[in-house]
Amino acid sequence: MDGNKLNELRELVEFLKANEIAEFDMEQDDLKVRIKFAGEPAAAPAGGFDMAQLSRLMASAPAVAPVSAAAPVGGATAAAPAAEVEEKLHEVKSPIVGTFYESPSPGAPAFVKVGDQVEVGQVLCIVEAMKLMNEIESDVAGEVVKRIAASGQPVEYGQALFAIKSR
Repeated sequence: MDGNKLNELRELVEFLKANEIAEFDMEQDDLKVRIKFAGEPAAAPAGGFDMAQLSRLMASAPAVAPVSAAAPVGGATAAAPAAEVEEKLHEVKSPIVGTFYESPSPGAPAFVKVGDQVEVGQVLCIVEAMKLMNEIESDVAGEVVKRIAASGQPVEYGQALFAIKSR
């Protein structure tokens, strides 16, 4: 792979990070790339999401092998316990397509934070669809381990929003 193509891939990854895009799939001809970022996303940029810039980057994406996360120190033995921990987590998924919001209004505190204990029926977030604010409630009691969706970003039907360690 030449230097220009590598720089374009780096630029794409930085763009995805800057715009809090947690997952990205691209398929062109015989190239298939999947990028999934782990951890809590950073604050949303003031300029928002620029589809034109993403389209330009996708069109010029380099022909490289699929991108994957580096193996953890310790090899496969370290990955097995991590998989077991994630299996015990309950994912709260979006029941509709819309825009995810972690708080009831701009500047207000989030409904829940990582580490909070939640009860069944407790409001976790809002998904706006067609100008209607839909409160998404927890369907299990437990501890919020991870917020998967980024506030202000679009979510799909069935997309995971939160990971909760149930009691």
